[in-house]
Amino acid sequence: MAYDYSSLVQTTKRWAEQASAAGWINADTARQLSDADARTPDTLFDHDGSRPLIVAFMGGTGVGKSSLLNRLAGKAIARAGVERPTSREVTLYHHHSVAIKHLPEQLPLAQIKTAEHDNEARKHVIWIDMPDFDSTEQSNKHQVLEWLPHIDVLIYVVSPERYRDEKAWRLLLAEGGRHAWLFVLNQWDRGLTEQYEDFKRQLHKAGFAEPIIFKTACAEGLQVDEFGALESTISSLATEHVVAQLEQRSSQARKDELKKNLENTGRLLGSTSAFQQLPTLWQDQWRRSAQVLQQGFAWPIQQLARHYADHAADLLGNPSAAKYVATGAKLNLWDEWAEARFDDALDEFVINADQLGVPVSPLKKQLSALREKVPKIVQAQSELAARQALANPGNALHRGFLKFMRLCEIVLPLAAICWVGYQVFIGYYTSNMTDVAYLGVDFAIHSGLLIAITWLTPFFILKKLKPSLEKSALRGLNKGLNNALTMIDGGVLLVIENICAQHVEQISRLDGIIEQCGAADRQLPIDSNSPLARMLID
Repeated sequence: MAYDYSSLVQTTKRWAEQASAAGWINADTARQLSDADARTPDTLFDHDGSRPLIVAFMGGTGVGKSSLLNRLAGKAIARAGVERPTSREVTLYHHHSVAIKHLPEQLPLAQIKTAEHDNEARKHVIWIDMPDFDSTEQSNKHQVLEWLPHIDVLIYVVSPERYRDEKAWRLLLAEGGRHAWLFVLNQWDRGLTEQYEDFKRQLHKAGFAEPIIFKTACAEGLQVDEFGALESTISSLATEHVVAQLEQRSSQARKDELKKNLENTGRLLGSTSAFQQLPTLWQDQWRRSAQVLQQGFAWPIQQLARHYADHAADLLGNPSAAKYVATGAKLNLWDEWAEARFDDALDEFVINADQLGVPVSPLKKQLSALREKVPKIVQAQSELAARQALANPGNALHRGFLKFMRLCEIVLPLAAICWVGYQVFIGYYTSNMTDVAYLGVDFAIHSGLLIAITWLTPFFILKKLKPSLEKSALRGLNKGLNNALTMIDGGVLLVIENICAQHVEQISRLDGIIEQCGAADRQLPIDSNSPLARMLID
């Protein structure tokens, strides 16, 4: 399926705008893509049917372009002679029935002169005399560049003295593939055969195998004057079929140029293999940075663990207590030193990614959001882990043993009291029947000691084995820090994953436009024996 060039330009502009906004390409690259010219000769008219062939005289100062147009018209419709180097006009010469609705927008109407005629034989040609391209007037060059997209056939006019004009020659090389070309060696009454042959060799170097060169002169009585052949050649080209061929060729040349620019832009987006290296590149960097952070956190964690142990009641009972807020805020783990180390890690990662050819602007933009979240992540995870550690101090075996000791602290003294009570009852009962002395002092002392021992032993064990709140808080803070570092690592990896997905999407959209540029139109064959075949270069 073939795609209209103007539609491709609009699609390219939309892609360039969003890619630039997302940071995938810089403003200059986006501007270059957005400046792709969608103008064609057909955009001068409102209708979609056939149109005239648009032919323009182009050349340097004093080569006689205006004189040729005046000769064609049979009257002075374009300024010539000494006035021409300072003229800022573009002269249009066409049939009165031709309606040009859309003149170049960047040019003031005062700089466009129109002359009409009634010759039916020239009805299908619009002749344009453009300003001198090499004039000192910059507006002249601007006008030429504004009109070029609307031209089908460029008649490159030179003189024996000016056929090696450098500025116009560079324009020929730049615009060669977009137009059909005819060449006029004007003022031939002053020319030499050697100059003609030299000019022909130059055109060979530019890509014209058999350039069509007309020798003309406005002086009367000259034996060699091919102006009539020039006019006849143009008339033979002014057919609907040739115009369609020229439109197709110009459109394809523009598509090829747009495709080349898009391919060059695609290389700026980085390769898929480079993006695939980003996770490994980050993890290597983070492994070293996390180790440095953990070493640097050793002392602040101890201080914060002591603070949490001293204010455990406030921390667990009322986290918003003024006393806790006033002292705890000063002991946040994520201080300026930690932030600087983390920033260094991200900056080094970005530099390494840049060396791989990865566009770093999207990466920086998404990482900057993560930079702001990191202090909150560390604070939240360390505080959560500290709360959990203080709420459940020690390990599971330790806590189980302490629960058993608390049970023993109740059960053993109760059992001892029950045994003593039983002995008191039995002693009282037997003393009445056997006249044996009722329980003595020794029994009372031993019974008291037994009850004391059964209570003091679990109490002593509980007292000595009570978990240290500071150690519990330290363990919790270390766990929270590890969780925070893992979350940070995961956050960066998620950013990298998003960047890789966005890169795939950008490449896919760009490849889609490139594929559309490569979709060729239905070719209209050009007869190799026709003059048009000699007027075109690849």
